Amino acid sequence: MTTQSVARLEGVSKHYQTRRETVAALSDATLDIAADDYLAIMGPSGSGKSTLLNILGGIDLPSQGAVYLDGERIDTLSERALLDVRRRKIGFVFQEARLLPSLTALENVLLPTAFWTAVSSDVDEKEHAVAMLEKVGVASRANHLVHELSGGEAQRVCIARAIASKPRLVLADEPTGNLDHATRMQIVRLLEGLHEEKATAIVIVTHDPEVAARAKRRIVMRAGRLVEES
Repeated sequence: MTTQSVARLEGVSKHYQTRRETVAALSDATLDIAADDYLAIMGPSGSGKSTLLNILGGIDLPSQGAVYLDGERIDTLSERALLDVRRRKIGFVFQEARLLPSLTALENVLLPTAFWTAVSSDVDEKEHAVAMLEKVGVASRANHLVHELSGGEAQRVCIARAIASKPRLVLADEPTGNLDHATRMQIVRLLEGLHEEKATAIVIVTHDPEVAARAKRRIVMRAGRLVEES
Protein backbone atom coordinates (compact mmCIF):
# COMPACT_ATOMS: atom_id res chain seq x y z
CA MET A 1 0.00 0.00 0.00
CA THR A 2 1.43 3.37 -1.03
CA THR A 3 1.72 6.24 1.42
CA GLN A 4 -0.77 8.20 -0.71
CA SER A 5 -3.47 5.51 -0.51
CA VAL A 6 -6.41 5.91 1.81
CA ALA A 7 -7.77 2.42 1.08
CA ARG A 8 -6.64 -0.75 -0.65
CA LEU A 9 -8.01 -4.16 -1.54
CA GLU A 10 -5.43 -6.90 -2.03
CA GLY A 11 -6.57 -10.07 -3.82
CA VAL A 12 -10.05 -9.83 -2.32
CA SER A 13 -12.68 -12.48 -3.11
CA LYS A 14 -16.14 -12.94 -1.66
CA HIS A 15 -18.05 -16.24 -1.88
CA TYR A 16 -21.61 -16.97 -0.81
CA GLN A 17 -22.81 -20.52 -0.22
CA THR A 18 -26.29 -21.36 -1.45
CA ARG A 19 -28.02 -24.69 -0.98
CA ARG A 20 -26.80 -25.85 -4.38
CA GLU A 21 -23.56 -24.02 -5.15
CA THR A 22 -20.91 -21.52 -4.15
CA VAL A 23 -21.44 -18.12 -5.76
CA ALA A 24 -18.44 -15.85 -6.37
CA ALA A 25 -19.64 -12.28 -5.85
CA LEU A 26 -16.10 -10.87 -6.05
CA SER A 27 -13.00 -12.52 -7.49
CA ASP A 28 -9.38 -11.56 -6.77
CA ALA A 29 -9.96 -7.81 -6.68
CA THR A 30 -6.97 -5.54 -6.11
CA LEU A 31 -7.68 -1.82 -5.97
CA ASP A 32 -5.90 1.27 -4.66
CA ILE A 33 -7.82 4.40 -3.70
CA ALA A 34 -5.74 7.54 -3.35
CA ALA A 35 -6.44 10.12 -0.67
CA ASP A 36 -7.65 12.59 -3.32
CA ASP A 37 -9.49 10.06 -5.50
CA TYR A 38 -12.94 10.43 -7.00
CA LEU A 39 -13.64 6.96 -8.36
CA ALA A 40 -16.75 5.74 -10.20
CA ILE A 41 -17.51 2.01 -10.35
CA MET A 42 -19.75 0.81 -13.18
CA GLY A 43 -21.04 -2.55 -14.38
CA PRO A 44 -24.26 -4.50 -14.87
CA SER A 45 -26.46 -5.57 -11.98
CA GLY A 46 -24.92 -8.52 -10.15
CA SER A 47 -21.38 -7.69 -11.23
CA GLY A 48 -20.14 -7.22 -7.65
CA LYS A 49 -20.15 -3.43 -7.36
CA SER A 50 -22.05 -3.21 -4.07
CA THR A 51 -20.13 -6.17 -2.65
CA LEU A 52 -16.86 -4.39 -3.38
CA LEU A 53 -18.18 -1.19 -1.78
CA ASN A 54 -19.40 -3.01 1.33
CA ILE A 55 -16.03 -4.72 1.78
CA LEU A 56 -14.20 -1.42 1.34
CA GLY A 57 -16.40 0.04 4.06
CA GLY A 58 -16.08 -2.84 6.49
CA ILE A 59 -19.80 -3.65 6.26
CA ASP A 60 -18.94 -7.05 4.81
CA LEU A 61 -15.78 -9.15 5.18
CA PRO A 62 -13.88 -10.89 2.37
CA SER A 63 -13.65 -14.64 2.03
CA GLN A 64 -10.05 -14.18 0.92
CA GLY A 65 -7.62 -11.29 0.65
CA ALA A 66 -6.91 -8.18 2.73
CA VAL A 67 -8.56 -4.79 3.20
CA TYR A 68 -6.60 -1.73 4.36
CA LEU A 69 -7.67 1.73 5.48
CA ASP A 70 -5.00 4.34 6.18
CA GLY A 71 -2.43 1.55 6.19
CA GLU A 72 -4.28 -0.49 8.83
CA ARG A 73 -5.64 -3.89 7.94
CA ILE A 74 -9.31 -3.77 8.91
CA ASP A 75 -10.74 -7.13 7.82
CA THR A 76 -9.05 -8.86 10.76
CA LEU A 77 -10.27 -6.40 13.41
CA SER A 78 -12.79 -7.31 16.09
CA GLU A 79 -16.38 -6.26 15.45
CA ARG A 80 -16.10 -3.44 18.00
CA ALA A 81 -12.82 -2.14 16.54
CA LEU A 82 -14.21 -2.31 13.02
CA LEU A 83 -17.31 -0.38 14.08
CA ASP A 84 -15.06 2.31 15.55
CA VAL A 85 -13.10 2.57 12.29
CA ARG A 86 -16.31 2.92 10.27
CA ARG A 87 -17.64 5.65 12.54
CA ARG A 88 -14.45 7.68 12.46
CA LYS A 89 -13.15 7.22 8.94
CA ILE A 90 -15.93 6.19 6.55
CA GLY A 91 -19.09 7.95 5.42
CA PHE A 92 -21.89 6.01 3.68
CA VAL A 93 -24.51 7.27 1.22
CA PHE A 94 -27.00 4.76 -0.17
CA GLN A 95 -29.59 4.79 -2.96
CA GLU A 96 -32.36 4.78 -0.39
CA ALA A 97 -32.00 7.67 2.04
CA ARG A 98 -32.10 5.42 5.15
CA LEU A 99 -32.97 8.31 7.43
CA LEU A 100 -34.92 7.66 10.63
CA PRO A 101 -38.45 8.91 9.89
CA SER A 102 -39.20 9.88 13.49
CA LEU A 103 -36.28 12.33 13.55
CA THR A 104 -35.77 15.71 11.92
CA ALA A 105 -33.09 16.30 9.32
CA LEU A 106 -30.89 17.87 11.99
CA GLU A 107 -31.42 14.99 14.41
CA ASN A 108 -30.50 12.49 11.70
CA VAL A 109 -27.19 14.28 11.14
CA LEU A 110 -26.62 14.44 14.90
CA LEU A 111 -27.38 10.75 15.40
CA PRO A 112 -23.84 9.39 14.72
CA THR A 113 -22.42 11.66 17.41
CA ALA A 114 -24.58 9.85 19.97
CA PHE A 115 -22.32 6.84 19.41
CA TRP A 116 -19.06 8.69 18.82
CA THR A 117 -17.10 11.43 20.55
CA ALA A 118 -17.48 14.98 19.30
CA VAL A 119 -15.72 16.02 16.10
CA SER A 120 -13.61 18.35 18.22
CA SER A 121 -13.69 19.30 21.87
CA ASP A 122 -13.97 22.92 20.72
CA VAL A 123 -16.93 22.33 18.39
CA ASP A 124 -20.56 22.23 19.51
CA GLU A 125 -22.16 19.12 17.98
CA LYS A 126 -25.42 20.86 17.06
CA GLU A 127 -23.61 23.81 15.48
CA HIS A 128 -21.44 21.38 13.54
CA ALA A 129 -24.50 19.44 12.29
CA VAL A 130 -26.17 22.67 11.17
CA ALA A 131 -22.95 23.62 9.37
CA MET A 132 -23.03 20.29 7.53
CA LEU A 133 -26.63 20.91 6.45
CA GLU A 134 -25.61 24.39 5.27
CA LYS A 135 -22.76 22.82 3.33
CA VAL A 136 -25.15 20.64 1.35
CA GLY A 137 -27.75 23.39 0.96
CA VAL A 138 -30.60 22.20 3.18
CA ALA A 139 -30.08 24.10 6.43
CA SER A 140 -33.55 25.61 5.99
CA ARG A 141 -34.99 22.08 6.29
CA ALA A 142 -33.14 21.26 9.51
CA ASN A 143 -36.27 20.94 11.66
CA HIS A 144 -38.36 19.06 9.10
CA LEU A 145 -39.19 15.39 9.45
CA VAL A 146 -38.11 12.97 6.73
CA HIS A 147 -41.56 12.72 5.11
CA GLU A 148 -41.49 16.50 4.66
CA LEU A 149 -38.33 16.34 2.53
CA SER A 150 -38.10 15.78 -1.21
CA GLY A 151 -36.00 12.91 -2.49
CA GLY A 152 -33.15 15.25 -3.34
CA GLU A 153 -33.32 16.97 0.05
CA ALA A 154 -33.28 13.61 1.85
CA GLN A 155 -30.22 12.54 -0.10
CA ARG A 156 -28.49 15.81 0.79
CA VAL A 157 -29.20 15.12 4.45
CA CYS A 158 -27.62 11.68 4.00
CA ILE A 159 -24.51 13.31 2.57
CA ALA A 160 -24.42 15.78 5.46
CA ARG A 161 -24.60 12.85 7.88
CA ALA A 162 -21.90 10.98 5.96
CA ILE A 163 -19.41 13.88 6.10
CA ALA A 164 -20.20 15.04 9.64
CA SER A 165 -17.34 13.01 11.14
CA LYS A 166 -14.87 14.33 8.53
CA PRO A 167 -14.28 10.84 7.11
CA ARG A 168 -11.27 9.82 5.10
CA LEU A 169 -13.49 7.95 2.64
CA VAL A 170 -17.06 8.47 1.41
CA LEU A 171 -18.73 5.44 -0.20
CA ALA A 172 -21.84 6.18 -2.26
CA ASP A 173 -23.94 3.30 -3.62
CA GLU A 174 -26.20 4.56 -6.44
CA PRO A 175 -26.85 7.85 -4.60
CA THR A 176 -28.64 9.37 -7.62
CA GLY A 177 -30.56 6.26 -8.71
CA ASN A 178 -34.04 7.37 -7.66
CA LEU A 179 -33.74 11.04 -8.59
CA ASP A 180 -34.73 13.07 -11.64
CA HIS A 181 -31.99 14.35 -13.94
CA ALA A 182 -31.77 17.87 -12.51
CA THR A 183 -31.59 16.58 -8.93
CA ARG A 184 -29.05 13.89 -9.93
CA MET A 185 -26.75 16.57 -11.28
CA GLN A 186 -27.16 18.64 -8.11
CA ILE A 187 -26.07 15.66 -6.01
CA VAL A 188 -23.16 14.92 -8.35
CA ARG A 189 -21.98 18.54 -8.22
CA LEU A 190 -22.19 18.38 -4.43
CA LEU A 191 -19.94 15.29 -4.38
CA GLU A 192 -17.59 17.01 -6.81
CA GLY A 193 -17.37 19.97 -4.46
CA LEU A 194 -16.41 17.67 -1.57
CA HIS A 195 -13.74 16.11 -3.77
CA GLU A 196 -12.35 19.48 -4.78
CA GLU A 197 -11.85 20.35 -1.13
CA LYS A 198 -9.42 17.39 -1.06
CA ALA A 199 -10.63 16.49 2.42
CA THR A 200 -11.95 13.05 1.53
CA ALA A 201 -11.75 10.36 -1.14
CA ILE A 202 -15.03 9.46 -2.86
CA VAL A 203 -16.05 6.14 -4.38
CA ILE A 204 -19.41 6.09 -6.17
CA VAL A 205 -21.22 3.09 -7.63
CA THR A 206 -23.46 4.11 -10.51
CA HIS A 207 -25.25 2.80 -13.58
CA ASP A 208 -25.41 6.32 -15.04
CA PRO A 209 -22.70 7.00 -17.66
CA GLU A 210 -23.19 10.75 -17.25
CA VAL A 211 -22.50 10.51 -13.52
CA ALA A 212 -19.51 8.23 -14.04
CA ALA A 213 -18.03 10.47 -16.75
CA ARG A 214 -17.62 13.29 -14.25
CA ALA A 215 -15.44 11.22 -11.90
CA LYS A 216 -11.67 11.52 -11.85
CA ARG A 217 -11.27 7.77 -12.46
CA ARG A 218 -13.60 4.98 -13.62
CA ILE A 219 -13.52 1.21 -13.37
CA VAL A 220 -15.89 -1.36 -14.84
CA MET A 221 -16.85 -4.65 -13.18
CA ARG A 222 -18.20 -7.81 -14.74
CA ALA A 223 -18.94 -11.13 -13.03
CA GLY A 224 -17.16 -10.08 -9.85
CA ARG A 225 -13.97 -8.89 -11.55
CA LEU A 226 -12.40 -5.53 -12.27
CA VAL A 227 -12.09 -5.72 -16.05
CA GLU A 228 -11.47 -2.18 -17.22
CA GLU A 229 -10.11 1.13 -15.91
CA SER A 230 -10.01 4.56 -17.50
